[in-house]
Amino acid sequence: MSLSIVPFESHYATRFKDLNVAWLEKYFYVEPMDTILLENCEANIMDKGGYIFFAQYNEEIVGCFAFLKVGDRTYELGKMAVDPNYQGLKIGQALLVFAIEHAKQNKWGKLILYSSTKLENALYIYRKYGFKEVEIEKNLPYARSDIKMELLLI
Repeated sequence: MSLSIVPFESHYATRFKDLNVAWLEKYFYVEPMDTILLENCEANIMDKGGYIFFAQYNEEIVGCFAFLKVGDRTYELGKMAVDPNYQGLKIGQALLVFAIEHAKQNKWGKLILYSSTKLENALYIYRKYGFKEVEIEKNLPYARSDIKMELLLI
């Protein structure tokens, strides 16, 4: 398997949106906040101090995730998706491992994520890599989010 994790480039913006919309429509639906982030990911993620990375498998972009800046040393891990044709190859886990290592190398204090208790496999993997459930806020921008997890990095 020839898998590498590559940083955002402008020409990947459409692929970022397409991967996420496919995932959202498979499990949930596209919500207003998704549209805001996905329609212009450069302005609404990158230009606000965030990052986007992609999984490249045999020269094809097959997965992605984003770091959304929450605070000085806190980032939200979100918008993780893998092309359905490439699921089962542990690409999502490779993205997660890369994300954690990237956060540690940059000396971030904490990663947070929001998910759904419907996604048992994802929650299992998050726990496997050290994420712990914490209290979730009210009035979140996503109806699907019913669990919040965090990983302390320091």
